[in-house]
Amino acid sequence: MKLTVFGATGGTGRLLVRQALEAGHHVTAVVRDPARLPIDHPALDAVVADVLDAASLRPALDGRDAALSALGPHGRKDTAGVCSSAISAILEAMETAGVRRVVALSAQPVLRTGAGEPLWSRMTVRPLVRAVYRNVYADLDLMERRLTRSGSDWTVLRPPYLTDAPATGGYRSAVDANVPGSMTRADLARALLDVLDEPATIRHAIGVASLRR
Repeated sequence: MKLTVFGATGGTGRLLVRQALEAGHHVTAVVRDPARLPIDHPALDAVVADVLDAASLRPALDGRDAALSALGPHGRKDTAGVCSSAISAILEAMETAGVRRVVALSAQPVLRTGAGEPLWSRMTVRPLVRAVYRNVYADLDLMERRLTRSGSDWTVLRPPYLTDAPATGGYRSAVDANVPGSMTRADLARALLDVLDEPATIRHAIGVASLRR
């Protein structure tokens, strides 16, 4: 497939690009600074563009099969709303380019019900996390709502706490529910790629977490 990856220079984004190339995909990585993507591959194109500007994103999406967003906030005090603003620009550029499939990275606490999590976590940990990172989850919640209202074939992945540990070799998932545990970024990159070819995940949020060691 011909894929466009947003957030390609982030911790998860770099792994996503590498795994996509290893799987035989052609990857267009949207970056602000190509020097931050130290990957050299004949099937990789690095395109400098502004993820908040739909017009600048159009060339990175023309002729592509799908878009993947590994964008994330800059920190818990981030009030810029980068994820929700970027998905609006991405969706606009996708529509113009005739691309329908998009997979976007969200986070477990966006699911307010906490479905799939133990009761003690829903009653104690979740309210605290949402309070501390309220700007982050408000932005991700808005991003998800903009996807929901779009006519795209979207899938959202909601991982729990992320680590830089090696891949576990697999992951657990649940449709429209969370999966307790943590997740390595390598496992998350694999999950982002896997759902591309799973029609049952279209227009659903998928909870994911690494296999228990």
